Amino acid sequence: MKLRIHYIQHVPFEDPAYILTYVLENGCKVTYTRVYENELFPEPAAFDWLIVMGGPMSVYEENLYPWLVNEKTCIGQAIESGKVVLGICLGAQMIADVLGARVYPHKHREIGWFPVTLTKQAETTAVFKGLPDIFMAFHWHGDTFDIPAGAVHCAQSAGCRNQSFVYNNRVIALQFHVEVTPESIAGIIEACGKDIKPDTFVQDTQLMIDGSDYCAGSNDILCRLLGALVKTTAKR
Repeated sequence: MKLRIHYIQHVPFEDPAYILTYVLENGCKVTYTRVYENELFPEPAAFDWLIVMGGPMSVYEENLYPWLVNEKTCIGQAIESGKVVLGICLGAQMIADVLGARVYPHKHREIGWFPVTLTKQAETTAVFKGLPDIFMAFHWHGDTFDIPAGAVHCAQSAGCRNQSFVYNNRVIALQFHVEVTPESIAGIIEACGKDIKPDTFVQDTQLMIDGSDYCAGSNDILCRLLGALVKTTAKR
């Protein structure tokens, strides 16, 4: 089956990066909604997977970003239709919000390369089963979310307890980034450098750039996660 992948991109500097490499190499058909170009959100019949990327806005800023209302409707319809939905950073927060969980400013910003630790419950999910207990991931967020009712809490870090959850084995929220490449990290730093202020879990620019060596390992985690999602899709 040739999967139809649709991704939502909120800003030019947070694109799918290595996700796009993976899905194209695996023969998927790819479409997209670029919110910053005022493009329309799709109906669930138009895709098999919905991937929701990150961005500097917050899910509760509907007065500043009115399109958030329509995007949440799109995500909710995808979940209700039984689609695979993957959210990264802002995308994860959007999924949490749609599933009725609280999204709010965290006590710490988390910016840079920090280890993520899987919970014991993660082993019960198809997508995290068999992944390393600890791996490095890139972070850039000031908000966090509660785990929605019925979801499995899958990952945490020293700076943020709720890093990931899985809902119905086909809806995956990742607060962290495993799709980044050296080029995409440079783009985020250039666009959001004002966020880099001394804090417990904020690295300086050079540390983040030097940490680009972690990208290959992070991309491997991504490929294993997406591969598990492909198998989940094939069984349905």
